[in-house]
Amino acid sequence: MSTPIVFIDIAGPEDSSLKEFYAEVFDWEIGPGGNFTTTVASPSDSPPSLMGTIRTDPTEKVFYLGVEDISAKLEEVVGKGGEIDQPRFEVPGVVILGLFRDPAGNRVGLVEMENGMAKVPGS
Repeated sequence: MSTPIVFIDIAGPEDSSLKEFYAEVFDWEIGPGGNFTTTVASPSDSPPSLMGTIRTDPTEKVFYLGVEDISAKLEEVVGKGGEIDQPRFEVPGVVILGLFRDPAGNRVGLVEMENGMAKVPGS
């Protein structure tokens, strides 16, 4: 079995605003110390897996969250103090994406989901 990804760390100069942002926009239950647990969408039944990629681009880390409607979620992000980095767009035959920056400036991706799976445009 490959080595699993076991943790997500989201940092910014004011953690209380980030806690509120992620709790309100993505329904995460975040404890007083900042700890949270969220589900992982898996392309297989067992064991759960998390897809990733390594790419040639400027250095950064981006994690992607699965949502039903990227455009609606981006509106919610803006309403809670985030910024749209890249509106909803399609990668033909692969996935539908969008990107935003949280109130601390962290870039986060969104993947459009349907029935627990990433939507694939053109399929």
